[in-house]
Amino acid sequence: MRRAFEVSRDSAGNVPPLSAIFPDQMAPIVRTQDGERELIQMRWGFPPPPKIGNHPVTNVRNVASPFWRAWLKPQYRCLVPLTSFSEYKDTKPRKTPVWFALNKDRPLAAFAGIWRPWTGVRGTKAEPVEGEHLLYSFLTSEPNGVVGPIHPKAIPVILTTSEEYAVWLTAPVEEALKLQRPLPDDMLEIVAEGSRVDQPVDVH
Repeated sequence: MRRAFEVSRDSAGNVPPLSAIFPDQMAPIVRTQDGERELIQMRWGFPPPPKIGNHPVTNVRNVASPFWRAWLKPQYRCLVPLTSFSEYKDTKPRKTPVWFALNKDRPLAAFAGIWRPWTGVRGTKAEPVEGEHLLYSFLTSEPNGVVGPIHPKAIPVILTTSEEYAVWLTAPVEEALKLQRPLPDDMLEIVAEGSRVDQPVDVH
């Protein structure tokens, strides 16, 4: 991650292999601090808008909403590293997780994310975590032809090049939001199905 995202400051500690990341869990993200790219762990899910309940908001589609506009400034944008991601196929009796990646080798890419500081209680009822939190979410768009048949609502906004990473982290809002589009069909494939976790790939 340090090499792929040109990170010069690593504040994430010893990140373990993460074969699945669920809402409200910690995961590494890349943000810009004092002109340097920093790798740091944050908790997945923004606090919801008022009167929307208390479930963390894990992804953002309507970037025109005043609720999100403040967090689309360059200083609050981040990269959310991924090797694969899952959506649930609407099967019976229970939904089936389907895993997508750039290819079977699961190379690193990044979701176009946003982050914010927040004070409150997160975690589970059994293990509440009170105090200061750093939270992240990421953008979605209309699905492409690979994800659409499984999950017709949306696809995460995926960035795959150093140029896209730089635009998302530093460009003016209008330019950065041009990246809010589905990945071309030929750049994504189904790599696993049925398990709630994906198989980690050895990276040397």
